[in-house]
Amino acid sequence: MEVVKTRRSIRRYKPDSVPDEILNQILEAARLAPSAGHRQPWHFIVVKNPETKKQLGISSWAVEAPVVIVGCGDAGVSPTLHMVDLAIAFEHLVLAATNFGLGTCWIGKLGIDETIKKVLRIPEHVKVVAVTPLGYPAETPSPKARKSMSEIVHYEKF
Repeated sequence: MEVVKTRRSIRRYKPDSVPDEILNQILEAARLAPSAGHRQPWHFIVVKNPETKKQLGISSWAVEAPVVIVGCGDAGVSPTLHMVDLAIAFEHLVLAATNFGLGTCWIGKLGIDETIKKVLRIPEHVKVVAVTPLGYPAETPSPKARKSMSEIVHYEKF
């Protein structure tokens, strides 16, 4: 629960590189996510090259992170649920990153991904669902107010 409670959207990153051993464990957490029909319709593109990151058309603060991960859903593998499945895997990735003391910021890219697709040579049937910078946080945002359980949880009926 501590990882869930402490995860924040980070928009400022230290320049320190992320060790490959940690990056691989974070990607492994995403790989292990559940998916509809066990289709695993996801792809993760890890971008470290500063020039490539700049070409993606994402916010300048996101480009400053040492790593950018692009999460894609393969509509050819799972036509109706590729985006949901990618979102589940991406949340695994985000929480694993938090566990290692790294920051992320989920950036939705549904329907506005043409630049990213072109730069990273992503096939037409593969959809960019989300992007996150990944790195050591250079800020510690305060928790945001959340709705109470009684506002969002319903028993038996709405």
